Amino acid sequence: MLGPFPLGERRLVNVRRGVFNGVDGLHGTVAPGGVDWQTVRVDGAVEIRAHYLLLTDAGEPIEITSDGLRVATPGVAARLAAGAPVEASEYYFRTHIRLTTSSSRWERLNQIIAVSTGERRPDDVAIHIHEVL
Repeated sequence: MLGPFPLGERRLVNVRRGVFNGVDGLHGTVAPGGVDWQTVRVDGAVEIRAHYLLLTDAGEPIEITSDGLRVATPGVAARLAAGAPVEASEYYFRTHIRLTTSSSRWERLNQIIAVSTGERRPDDVAIHIHEVL
């Protein structure tokens, strides 16, 4: 927690680890060291600005930048904050995703826009990324 700022309470969430799976054999791990900057607005919505790194199983880096919003009723937000299981359908969690890579195998990722649906679970966060066609 960073405390109050003009637009709301600021906090940083460190991205520690994870795994990912995609189409065409894209899979690997989420590298430690990413950061999710969050602003909890006065209306309770959480503005999300995340920046982290994926590493394919072949060691190819894919940089992720993600900007979005999580909106929940006060009761659902309290359950999420307490670490209780909450169905993703009970709140709105969406981000705009950009992917950047130096890998020639995955270079097409440099040319797409994606959106995600997020799911805050008791012990982690699941992000489901969808290419905008």
